[in-house]
Amino acid sequence: MTAAMAQRHPTELVVHQQSRVLEIAFDDGARFRIPFELMRVYSPSAEVQGHGPGQEVLQTGKREVSIVAIEPVGHYAVKPTFSDGHDSGLFTWDYLYRLGSEEQALWQRYEQRLAAAGRDRDAPMPEAGRGACGHHH
Repeated sequence: MTAAMAQRHPTELVVHQQSRVLEIAFDDGARFRIPFELMRVYSPSAEVQGHGPGQEVLQTGKREVSIVAIEPVGHYAVKPTFSDGHDSGLFTWDYLYRLGSEEQALWQRYEQRLAAAGRDRDAPMPEAGRGACGHHH
């Protein structure tokens, strides 16, 4: 059984409101400080990821976002509620591990996507009609 197969479990999880990072330590000794902004921008929810490749909704203006609540989901994930009201992302331990371990690459990809879209990282999100998640019926 390789380490990659083993389900990692956090031994510690601290929400730092002041510095806006989620500190998480895993049972393999890894410890990450994941910025709330990174979590918000890469939220695994359909609202952010869309419903297929290329459907991702580019998130902007999230630098100041904070986590107002975080609740465990089973023994495999947490569901944070962000200060902008976003609460549909389920962050599994593996996903948080990935955000922590690939943080630099993820920031670069985010900046590339912003540049490609001609958007500013701090631009407010366009109001796409509250509640409308872009589903067409």
